[in-house]
Amino acid sequence: MAKLLEMLGIVLVAIMSLGFMGLLQPTINAGLSPLFWGCAGVTLMIIIYRKMKNKQEEKEN
Repeated sequence: MAKLLEMLGIVLVAIMSLGFMGLLQPTINAGLSPLFWGCAGVTLMIIIYRKMKNKQEEKEN
């Protein structure tokens, strides 16, 4: 599960970066588009989830 979340996070950051730089121009406008904010939000949720999960594992040990 952790590896899957890491790979998903990396893909989301890559899409977010490409969208921000305008390399996905024909389909998505460059800059702070809804795609950028969506990827940023999901990436943030993954980071928060993993942090909570690690904290929970530390409590159990």
